[in-house]
Amino acid sequence: MKKFMDEDFLLPSTSAERLFHEWAEGSPIIDYHCHLPPADIADNSAFSSIAQAWLGGDHYKWRAMRANGVSEADITGHPADRRTFDAWAKTLPQLVGNPLHHWAHLELRRYFGITDILSEKTAPAIWEACNARIRGPLFGARDLLASMKVKAVCTTDDPADSLEHHVAYAVARAGRAAGEGGTDWPVMAPTFRPDKALAVEDLVAWKAYLARLGTAAGSAVKSYGDLVAALEKRHGFFHSLGCRLSDHALVQPLGTIAPAARVEAAFARAFGGQALDAQDAAALKTGLLLEVGRMDARRGWAMQLHFAAIRNLNSRMFASLGPDTGYDAVGDSISARPLAAFLDALDGEGALPKIVLYSLNQHDYEVLASVMGCFQDGTVAGKLQLGSSWWFNDHIDGMGLQLRTLANMGLLGRFVGMLTDSRSFLSFPRHEYFRRILCGMLGGWMEDGEAPADFDAMGGIVRAISYGNARDYFAIPGTGAEGA
Repeated sequence: MKKFMDEDFLLPSTSAERLFHEWAEGSPIIDYHCHLPPADIADNSAFSSIAQAWLGGDHYKWRAMRANGVSEADITGHPADRRTFDAWAKTLPQLVGNPLHHWAHLELRRYFGITDILSEKTAPAIWEACNARIRGPLFGARDLLASMKVKAVCTTDDPADSLEHHVAYAVARAGRAAGEGGTDWPVMAPTFRPDKALAVEDLVAWKAYLARLGTAAGSAVKSYGDLVAALEKRHGFFHSLGCRLSDHALVQPLGTIAPAARVEAAFARAFGGQALDAQDAAALKTGLLLEVGRMDARRGWAMQLHFAAIRNLNSRMFASLGPDTGYDAVGDSISARPLAAFLDALDGEGALPKIVLYSLNQHDYEVLASVMGCFQDGTVAGKLQLGSSWWFNDHIDGMGLQLRTLANMGLLGRFVGMLTDSRSFLSFPRHEYFRRILCGMLGGWMEDGEAPADFDAMGGIVRAISYGNARDYFAIPGTGAEGA
């Protein structure tokens, strides 16, 4: 019987062990999609306790505690404290087989050096040991990123955001780099997420957002052309601060391609307070998304399209806690035709940017992989990507399925690898988790004669997927990417 989480955890063969320890372990991280607060990185914010660092804002853990019968009063009813930690310690043993069980113990090991299994019995000692580390030096938010060799982190930001923390951080980082000590601070780049500009279902909130966007852009938004111009201006500002990705949360692909006059008329009706029917709303949203795609192509960005998440399903708890609190779910499978229509429209103009396609529904992987293969154009290696197993899928089976689907239908060796999609500064061992699963799969193929027994070749693929492909594909300034 193997020891739980030993050095060869998730590495079932000698080939897998060698691939991981020689080619993946210790590679830098480019976390190109996360939800970390930029202010915490800029300020190197400290944490008061392991509860605050580990359980505050982590809706993955909140869902698990609710399922284990923990009262909401001890989850979100107060700032995360000892009671929250004890509730988590009581819950964790019941999560065997869940990635949270693995992640939690990897986090205890990598950040705190704790190898004990967390339970009600061990909770008091682990609480004290973690807090002793947290209250010591080099445990601020930025320090934690550096300890995991995070080379770059891309936050998620609205076009109307001031990006004041990104500006301050860029200045401070440049000053540090110019000093005698150099810098081990990671790059922090914003990500352009204009979802609210498309949210015409709630016209009151949408118009209020347009006013805020106009203020940020320095010009009022009263027409469709004004909106596109404001987004373009903010897109350029984001670019100046190192942004190289846009991000879009969609339930289904948008592919209602309409003449400009229809799109402009739909905007005018919505701006005047008239609710749009489904077709006109889709035409307006598609038109705006196409505009962002053109902006991305002009500036060499990658566009991320996230599909099939349905959100805020529990109306009672949404009213109480708001969004991103653990009440979202996997949606139905996507439709391929509107996605193909969207890609085809940009391709036909010569304006197809690099695109990463994600779905929260695993049944969509083959659809996405086959559609994107129709639009690879030879200009960029792996120009269209099958995005990593995301959110409810970032477990052993989900990662394996995504990797195998990509290998079956595309170029595994060009994959840009893992992301955290996280709000927690303690989440970065997820990259190690992914790398172990990748090495386990490739090592197994080598052992079975399904891949060459060439460690230089297979190890090179592992290293590229772990770090190099993301560095070169996204070309975030400061990461050493060619052309950055």
